[in-house]
Formats: sequence, C-alpha cells, structure tokens
Amino acid sequence: MNPRFRRRTGLGAALASPLAFTACGRTPVQPPEHVSQAEIDEAMHTPTELDFWTWVPGIEKQVALFEEAYPDITVDVTNAAQGAGHYAKIRTALRAGRGAPDVAQVEFQLVPSFSITNHLLDLRPYGAGELEDRFVDWVWAQVTGANGEVWAIPQDTGPLGMLYRTDLFEAHGIEVPETWEAFADAARALHEADPEVYLTNFPPSQGAFFSASLWQAGADPFGGSDGPDLKVDLTSEAAQRVTSYWADLVAEGVVSTDPDFSDQWYQAANRGKYATWLTAAWGPVFLQDTAASTSGKWRAAPLPQWEAGSQVSGNWGGSTSAVFNITEHPIQAAVFAQFINTDPESTKAMATEQYLFPPTKALLEDPEFTGLELEFYGGQRVNEVFAQISETVSPEFQWSPFQDQVYADYGATVGTAIAEGADAVAALQDWQDRIAEYAEFQGFTVEES
Repeated sequence: MNPRFRRRTGLGAALASPLAFTACGRTPVQPPEHVSQAEIDEAMHTPTELDFWTWVPGIEKQVALFEEAYPDITVDVTNAAQGAGHYAKIRTALRAGRGAPDVAQVEFQLVPSFSITNHLLDLRPYGAGELEDRFVDWVWAQVTGANGEVWAIPQDTGPLGMLYRTDLFEAHGIEVPETWEAFADAARALHEADPEVYLTNFPPSQGAFFSASLWQAGADPFGGSDGPDLKVDLTSEAAQRVTSYWADLVAEGVVSTDPDFSDQWYQAANRGKYATWLTAAWGPVFLQDTAASTSGKWRAAPLPQWEAGSQVSGNWGGSTSAVFNITEHPIQAAVFAQFINTDPESTKAMATEQYLFPPTKALLEDPEFTGLELEFYGGQRVNEVFAQISETVSPEFQWSPFQDQVYADYGATVGTAIAEGADAVAALQDWQDRIAEYAEFQGFTVEES
C-alpha cells in the first residue's frame, strides 16, 4: 500500500484538543544542562516535602529507605486512583496548575502522552543519564526521547511468556509448542479430544496483549514518530500475520474468547478450561493468587515463535517513576525517582515483596532472585525463565502519544471483528483510520503506511 499523508498544521491545532493542555499555575521547570553534585547535596539537605502518587501496595517501605538515606526529605505517598482514574487525576491537576504530584507512577505506554505535552522533567541533568547501563536495553529505550531525554526511571516490566498446565499437556500428549504453527496444531487437537478444554484464551478486547503480540512479531505501528509527526502502520505484514492467526483460531472455535480478569475468567482458570496463559512476567504471581486450586500443575516457558529456532518476545505492562516539570523541587524529586528504582535494597524489595518484575540487570542476574523455586510451579525457577525471556525483547518498538485511545479503537475494530467472526485483517485498516483521524484532531501531522 502506498503511503498516504494526512496533514494538519502542527501541534498548534492541539491547543484546543483533549490531549494537549497547559497549566494555569506553576511555571514548568527548565532544567539546566547539568546539576553539580554540590547542588544536589545542598538540595538533599534542605527540608522538603514531596508528593508521590502510586498504586503499588506497600511501597512505603521503599520510601522509608529513601527517607532514611535523606532524612531532610519527607515523601507523602498517595494512591489517588487505579488505572485510568490515576491518569485522569494527574491530568486534571496539571491543567489546573496545582495539586499535581512531584513524582508519579506512569506505565511505559503512557510516558509519551505526558512527554509530548511537555509535562515531564528531563532527568538527565540530575544524573539519570548515567543509569543507562543498569537497565536492560529495551527497557531503557522505553523511557528515552528522540533527543536522548530521560523521561522516567523504569520500575517494573512485563516480558511476555507462556504458562502451561503440565497435567493437561501430559494427558493429551502435547509437547510444549516452540512455534505458533505447533501451537495452532495443539489447539485443534486438544479441543477435539476434550471440547471443554481450550489450549488458551484470546480476550478480544485486550489491546495491551495484542500490542505485545505485534511487538513479538516485529510490528512497530508507531515507529519513527517524532514529536508532532506521527507515523501509523497498523496494516503491516506482521500485523496481518498476528491478526489472521488469532482470527482463524477463534473462527475454528479452538480457542476461547472470555473477557480476561473477569469472574468468568477466574473460575475457568481454576476448573482447568485453559491449558495455557500467554502472559507477562507479572503473571506467575498473579495466577498463583487467583488459581490456588491448580497449584503444582503449571510451568513457564518462552512464547512460541513465528520462525523456528528464533527467540523473540514482546512486553505487556510495566511502569516507571516520572517527575512532572511543575515540581518546585526538581532535584529532590529526581533523586527520589532514581533512588527507589536503583537502590539495591529498594529494588530487591519490589521484586520479592511487591512481586514487580525487575528491569535492572543486577536483579535479573542475581541467583537469589532467578534461583527462587516456586511451589505453585512445581519448584520451577520461573524468575529465571522470564529473566531469559527479557533478554529477547526487541528495543525497536515505539508507543503512540495516546496509547489508551489506540487500545479503545482496537477493541472497537479488530477485537470486535475477531470476536464476531468478521474480516479481522480488513478491520486493521479501520483501526488505522480511526487512529489517524484522532491524531489529526489532536493536531499531529500523520503519515499512514
């Protein structure tokens, strides 16, 4: 398909749109090129109160470690809301110019929506640029801008793998599928042998999982976008491959389409309806809490591959600590964001107490973390499996500046088409058209492929 160009005059048109907004109170911080260690030391010995918004339970322990290291700084922790409500409250406060946190937890896919509207503090002058080597390459790519800006500090990740039921596999003679072709064959054979069981569940409205699947397949729908210039390619060969694959299996009736994270889904997982769960690194702990009756029956493995012999994955989930540039305490806020996500004791607690899958090389290489044998998984070293998977995630993937809208439009187009047995590949164009139209309304210059 030849590229089609849709144009609107710059981001100036976005000033009246829902995406762009300007604060009416505090003046955004203009970071210096460099902040000296003497300036940092002075700031960290100045009595200061920071506001930190997060949904992580028990993170007060990491905050206490920071306050112990910097006794002149007090951090007030607020769980303002969950999911979309968290971001809605942040955006409302930013529009008003008051009430916004100094630091907040922001998921990877939402970082661009705040950076492009000029609400994040570039953390490079405060020492963040020196942290790159501590993090896995693809993770660091998620928080850096086109000009090298560091928009946030990674906190946790979600490399995509596969959890599977050993008892169901053994009962039906299924080998762990190493390719998607083998996975499809196993799905057909299993459901034919036992119509009450499905090899897996494909939730049609789960845009985050679908995006991770595109990532694994080599699609990069917004790759090459820069500021007001947005490139959109949701109809690539890789995207069509993923879409037709799942659409065909759903049409054949050999994978289920239950809404995930619902009562129906939880009950089905407990009674053995699904033989696998294609999930992120946060999935193993989540599953053992929600499907306790299946303890000992699960194991972890890498995703099946599109090309035999390769090892490639995508990422589903994960978050960061971002500093908003209306903070009155940029040095203290920047040091705090860096501390809780790099201090060895703090990061280890996040991985072993809050069960956030780590983005730091140190923890992913720590035998105490990777060697943990989980009873729910028959004593398997599940962290080691996902640590190895993390090494296979490509850094060549870019989010849109409005990923929440991308997910919503996916559910209304491709997701609906898959669920209803319509032409899902054709729905990719509808998805792309909706995103292009929305982007134009936001004032972007859009290039479609």
